[in-house]
Amino acid sequence: MIERTPEQHAEKMKKKQAAHDKIMATKTQEKGLLIVHTGKGKGKTTAALGMVVRAIGHGKKVGVVQFVKGAMTTGEKAVFDAFRDHVTFKPMGEGFTWNTQDKTRDIALAREAWEEVKRMIADPAYAMVLADELNIVLRYDYLPVDEVVAAVTDRDEMKHVIITGRNAPEALMEAADLVTEMTLIKHPFRSGVKAQAGIEY
Repeated sequence: MIERTPEQHAEKMKKKQAAHDKIMATKTQEKGLLIVHTGKGKGKTTAALGMVVRAIGHGKKVGVVQFVKGAMTTGEKAVFDAFRDHVTFKPMGEGFTWNTQDKTRDIALAREAWEEVKRMIADPAYAMVLADELNIVLRYDYLPVDEVVAAVTDRDEMKHVIITGRNAPEALMEAADLVTEMTLIKHPFRSGVKAQAGIEY
């Protein structure tokens, strides 16, 4: 590692700041984003809920629909229920499809949850809408991908929409403004550690 004097360090940082400022001066557009969190790694919902918290902090109204997590009690629901003026939080699933073992009911619940997401997207009161685990529903063909892509792209130009879940369809990722793939490197579940409150739910 090269050791620099405080003066050399300050000069280097001054150049970096100038380069950064030049780049930032070209970023003038503001718009609602279609955001997709996918991949096998943990953190898709967690990252999305972090954005929800940020939006609340700016006084924005957010709608959250959870597609498969309605069967469990989550920490996020307890928190967001305390901010009902800013968050509409709706867990609308009954668990993963291998838990319910009832495809017809799973499809009906997916449709009901999707209709709520569409209602929130159409409602100008909501600045952000999170469709949590929607990608799982799409993977199992419980909803038509084309219908979902059409609805999330044909929205108010300033509305943010976040979609989470593994195996995001290619058409959705192509339509998105921001796609993040969570990569699994290491997970305690593989070492016999069960899902824990405050970490997974």
